[in-house]
Amino acid sequence: MGHMVDPSPRLLAYLAKMGGRESAAQKACRAQTQKRADAAMQVAPEQGAFLSLLVKMLDARRVIEIGSFTGYSALAMALALPKNGRIVALDVSKTFTDIAKRHWKAAGVSNKIALRVGPAQASLDKMIAGREGPFDLVFIDADKTGYDGYYESALKLLKRGGVVALDNMLWSGEVADPKATGSGAALRALGAKIHADKRVDMALATIGDGLMLVRKK
Repeated sequence: MGHMVDPSPRLLAYLAKMGGRESAAQKACRAQTQKRADAAMQVAPEQGAFLSLLVKMLDARRVIEIGSFTGYSALAMALALPKNGRIVALDVSKTFTDIAKRHWKAAGVSNKIALRVGPAQASLDKMIAGREGPFDLVFIDADKTGYDGYYESALKLLKRGGVVALDNMLWSGEVADPKATGSGAALRALGAKIHADKRVDMALATIGDGLMLVRKK
């Protein structure tokens, strides 16, 4: 096995500083969110940078985000999208997304983001029925027990060669425990399913809390 780094506080601080570039709008979104008790739900700076680079590498134009929270990840992707690029952002919380909308507006990317507030699976089902798509990229970072359904919907909405990125797929290491329950058990089961899924190419990386990348064949 190759060398694995120890995520010490010093190294994590270095990663936050050097792992990617943040715009002023991203810094403001991060700073405001870090004051919240639920700030751990926000993606790390290097994850935002990774998503931004992924958008550019895929030459993405059409993106779906499942779980927007206070807007950081959508902001990172929207800034990377070309002028005609669009993100359909799905979130169940008006409270969170009202904050997100302020940051998107401040960054001048509101016109690139179509927010749909409500249960994400219902929104996805409606998108599939309405034959929206095909999409280039889907980012999943919502309720973990809903991931399997979101994954299946994403594959239906993606173009061939499109990518699904799933956050939190290591769940602080709980996925390695056969006795995991709740979210840990759901993510462990999905990880095994994707690993065996012949419809896709896949890789699980130790970015943030585990980022699974899946490419539709």
